[in-house]
Amino acid sequence: MTATEPVAAPEVESGIAAATSPQPAPGATPPRTPLIARAAAELVGTAALVAIVVGSGIQATKLTDDVALQLLANSTATVFGLGVLIALLGPVSGAHFNPAVTLAEWWTARRGGAGVNTRELAVYVPSQIAGAIAGAILADAMFGEPLVKWSQHDRSAGNLLLGEVVATAGLILLIFGLARTDRLRFAPVAVASYIGAAYWFTSSTSFANPAVTIGRAFTDTFAGIAPASVPGFIAMQLIGAVVGLALVAVIFMRGKTDSGTLSA
Repeated sequence: MTATEPVAAPEVESGIAAATSPQPAPGATPPRTPLIARAAAELVGTAALVAIVVGSGIQATKLTDDVALQLLANSTATVFGLGVLIALLGPVSGAHFNPAVTLAEWWTARRGGAGVNTRELAVYVPSQIAGAIAGAILADAMFGEPLVKWSQHDRSAGNLLLGEVVATAGLILLIFGLARTDRLRFAPVAVASYIGAAYWFTSSTSFANPAVTIGRAFTDTFAGIAPASVPGFIAMQLIGAVVGLALVAVIFMRGKTDSGTLSA
């Protein structure tokens, strides 16, 4: 700095430093965020997501008898709601809201990548499940439905289970593909858009989330799933997560430099 250059006030300098310092991207787990804050974000985020899915389903069935319009209303609300939740809570917890995503991140961390450790995994998953159940109960309460009524909506057909493998594999491929290519800043739009599309192109309407699947068993409404169908859905979602990680490893394979080290 020369004598002729203006001197910035300390508060201005600190503001500039804060604005220019690296900020955690949505979908990335910030290392310095207290674990209790991340657990709260996962619980609240998953609860809000399930409340959006179940609540919009109830509202849709009250407004129209056309099943296509019901699904359109349900998927549209989910797209906007999920995008907002990822943008809001991504910088806190990574906005997983999904045990399949958390397990996939834990697995990549064990193999030398970035992600949650075993302790964080043990906190995230129960928080997500508790939040999903709370979100279903909240949605039922808002619409005057029984707070807990097991769903009678059977979803055990083989084609629906295949749909869950496809939906979950695509979700994992998207999230970890964005991470591999350093584009997690697009996660709010990309993930929400994928889920909205998967509502329509998968036979299962894309649950793609073990916690959400459990939560939706607690409501006998449009978005519900019979408890007997839950284990099959979760099993297929976990298989889909494995398939998704395998696709990430193949499609986004890291090349080697001339020295033999892996490139970014």
